Amino acid sequence: MSDTTAAKFTGKFDQELEARLTRYAAIDSQSDANSPTAPSTEIQYDMLRLLEKELTEMGAADVEITEYGVVLATIPGNTEGPTVGLLAHVDTAPQFNATGVKPRVIKGYNGGEITFPDNPDLVLSPEEFPYLAEKQGHDIVTASGTTLLGADDKAGVAIIMSAARHLLQNPEIPHGPIRVAFTPDEEIGRGVGEALPKDLGVDFAYTFDGGEVGEITYETFSADGAEITVSGVSIHPGNAKEKLVNAIHLASKIIQTLPQATMTPETTDERDGFIHATDMVGGSSEMKITLILRDFEREGLEQKGEIVRQVCAAVAATEPRATISCEIKPQYRNMRYWLEDDMTPVDLARDALKSLGIEPNSVPIRGGTDGSRLTEMGVPCPNLFTGMQNLHGPQEWISVQDMAVATEFCLALIERAAKG
Repeated sequence: MSDTTAAKFTGKFDQELEARLTRYAAIDSQSDANSPTAPSTEIQYDMLRLLEKELTEMGAADVEITEYGVVLATIPGNTEGPTVGLLAHVDTAPQFNATGVKPRVIKGYNGGEITFPDNPDLVLSPEEFPYLAEKQGHDIVTASGTTLLGADDKAGVAIIMSAARHLLQNPEIPHGPIRVAFTPDEEIGRGVGEALPKDLGVDFAYTFDGGEVGEITYETFSADGAEITVSGVSIHPGNAKEKLVNAIHLASKIIQTLPQATMTPETTDERDGFIHATDMVGGSSEMKITLILRDFEREGLEQKGEIVRQVCAAVAATEPRATISCEIKPQYRNMRYWLEDDMTPVDLARDALKSLGIEPNSVPIRGGTDGSRLTEMGVPCPNLFTGMQNLHGPQEWISVQDMAVATEFCLALIERAAKG
């Protein structure tokens, strides 16, 4: 997108978006994959209750927090048309510190390196991140250097809230019924429960959980999770000769035997899948290894699961006194499998974006969204851009003006859906 195109959108929503994002980002709402509750953390309710309050105050209808922790609301339609869902998630990623986030806004970014007040050694460079180089003159939001920002996906929340407020205050804008949903636990793959599709009650939906301006995503990874349990033989180390079986050694052997050079996140890109070890905990008597398996195709995902099983079996064969179990569970599937049968929501989004003078860019994303599960469960749900960059780490940033474009895009999409 050219600076000229961006300039058409700046100003109208900038102040509101900046205020919303910085307010939301300062709230700790990190999810926890090890928690059995829904939501997985009580702190997510700080965001959920705030959004419930703000939606009620702006005049939305049917505002509620469901028993499974989703904020739902309705913007009543003023014309015929499909019921459209708008979704974003309130949780932030557990992979990096998200406590004590201090959002800051760099007004009129000058195009140089960005430093961080709480981490002087950290630098955000336009040479390393070329998309940043395109944002000279924009207002850039980052954290202070010791936490992630949480624009993933509080930028999506801010965009939807700003669009909802605008529609409620401007009833002359034609639109059909709109259902807003803010979910917990997306970052740990539990944002869409069995009850949500029915409770949402839409013909199709969109998640605002994407990156660069212009991105309209209808293809994601398919995902499985694997948990390996290694049980050794425990005995006092002073009497251990030919008796002790150390689970740590066997777990390490499993990790080393898995493909390292061609099938890890750091060695793959584009349409390559991967096997990623996310956690290894325990002690000499028992170890647990957690893996995530990713591929764009069903066959590739099944192949990766079989590789994990074969490695476990091979390591188990070297030490028959140990017990090694491997459980693989499905997480989500590539939304393309269903959307390619009916591209209506994708085509509507593309047409709306073109009406704003922006060329759509549909590339597969190396991840998943709540839309992956919703689409699989019968609610077509492509993913749309917000502008967020460098997710899940201290260099996370976003342009306020990119968020403004996404807000205008959201409104154009709602109008176009009403026109059929």
